[in-house]
Amino acid sequence: MELREYLKHKTLLFDGAMGTYFRSVHPEYPGKCELANCNAPAKVAEVHKNYLESGARAIKTNTFAANTHALECKFDEVRTVIRQGWKIATKVAEPYRAFVFADIGPITDPNGEYEQIVDEFLALGAKNFLFETWSDDDDLYALAAYIKARCPDAFLIASFAVSPDGFTRQGLSARAVLERVTNCPVIDAAGFNCVSGPNHLLAQARANADLFGKERPAADPAMLSVMPNAGYPTIVDGRTFFENRAGYFASRMVEIVAAGAKIIGGCCGTTPEHIRLTAEALNEEEIKPEPAAAQVEVKPREVKNRLADKFAAKKRVIAVELDPPADDNLEKFMAGAKALKEAGVDAITIADCPIARARADSSLLAAKLRRELDIDPIPHMTCRDRNINATKALLLGLSAEEVRNVLVVTGDPIPSAERDEVKGVFSFNSAVLAGYIRELGEQGVTASFRVFGALNVNAANFEVELRKAKRKVEQGVAGFLTQPVFTSRAFENLIHAHEELDADILGGVIPIVSHRNALYMNNEVAGIEISQGVINRYEGLDREAAEDLAVDLSVQLAQRMEPYTAGWYFITPFQRVSLITRILRELNKSTETDPS
Repeated sequence: MELREYLKHKTLLFDGAMGTYFRSVHPEYPGKCELANCNAPAKVAEVHKNYLESGARAIKTNTFAANTHALECKFDEVRTVIRQGWKIATKVAEPYRAFVFADIGPITDPNGEYEQIVDEFLALGAKNFLFETWSDDDDLYALAAYIKARCPDAFLIASFAVSPDGFTRQGLSARAVLERVTNCPVIDAAGFNCVSGPNHLLAQARANADLFGKERPAADPAMLSVMPNAGYPTIVDGRTFFENRAGYFASRMVEIVAAGAKIIGGCCGTTPEHIRLTAEALNEEEIKPEPAAAQVEVKPREVKNRLADKFAAKKRVIAVELDPPADDNLEKFMAGAKALKEAGVDAITIADCPIARARADSSLLAAKLRRELDIDPIPHMTCRDRNINATKALLLGLSAEEVRNVLVVTGDPIPSAERDEVKGVFSFNSAVLAGYIRELGEQGVTASFRVFGALNVNAANFEVELRKAKRKVEQGVAGFLTQPVFTSRAFENLIHAHEELDADILGGVIPIVSHRNALYMNNEVAGIEISQGVINRYEGLDREAAEDLAVDLSVQLAQRMEPYTAGWYFITPFQRVSLITRILRELNKSTETDPS
């Protein structure tokens, strides 16, 4: 029977997890599971057969990680793994008249490899494809169109790995991704697998069931696919184990079908026993569809954001960066922040462990500033040091503390001398983090944040920097703080950004306090470029004369940037808050005496 015809009458039951089950029955196997297609084909065939004997009517080829990145090999070897995997699966499935799906997992840096993999499967006669455990949909639509152009009858399932709270590891909400995917006419089914157990994926199935079954132009309605993990693993003696509660799994799968799933199966930790009991439950019980859950419209919470209001009113915004202390003595930091507020500063920005060295936490300091000084802080949030769970926890805390503005940056790498002891965690980049923050606000999980990003106007290839900035705007970044602007090239890039970006820009100013300071910043600080003419002006000056020059240059630079910015971003050198307040006084004087 053709697959689409089968699905009109029955629920399609997939197999369970090839990887974890293969390991459990063949712990002696030394390599990656996919390589067993070539050097232990009988063991792979045995796994497929066990699932089919248990009642599965669709199996996945043992090719989830068949790519050059995961297998650390040339594509010629990947090609062999794919061909052998297809040969094994189709041979085992034939007597059971089961459907075989080409299994394709995510690739860290695909660079055209998805198309190569697809071409191999199509050449072998594959018509059914499963893209599983994906964390975003960026490459999916072009790839699906590529397949359908070559095989119009192909059946495509897009399956995403989501955490129990409904977000992928890239920070995308399940709802937002499924809304896009179910509206794509070249994708036949979509849903979830991996990361979460059956109870949490049941909740996701119910929450998103309304997206499925709707008419689509030039395509049948999309179907819901759900393949949960067996549950949540435990670690025993350094090994990962899933407790075998197959009966519970089966009962939840029946509920998932009642919630609207037409395609089900298992992921990590599921065994033939899970599939057997699920098949029996599906055959024994009369499954009545659940009434569609009423969709509650979630609206972003209306919150007061003084900084956002000032931008909206086209008033100039002044933000000043204060470095967090390297110890727990906050007296100087708080005194500096108070002096800046009294000088008319709108916001204090706080770096997040700059140059990857531990300092007082930027978000905790932001909450303290908000509560004790009633000034608007902009804590920096790096993508280094936190996974998505830690990031969400921090955002919840900031929202509760009424901190409404954040600056997202990827973060400096860990210094090489410390990498044996300190490990960087980069679960996403700044554009993805910005999108995640926006999604939390749109779903009412947190209050809406105004998200800022960094803009390097000193970049050697500014067009690349500008493309990154536009991507960040698409993800929800509303404003940019630039690197310090000292050179004519940096000014040209600032003007270009002003013309191209639909976002507010705060022009970066850092006072240079000595000749040595100028040399250091120009030669050792990434993203800062100082002209030789400016460096030469500091040569031979004492501290007082150097500060006078710093004030004059900073005021001139700020005034020159004014037509192309929504305000200024001053970086405090060596905690010299008095120098920043002096610059602000001079700027105020020039504004008051300006005849225009």
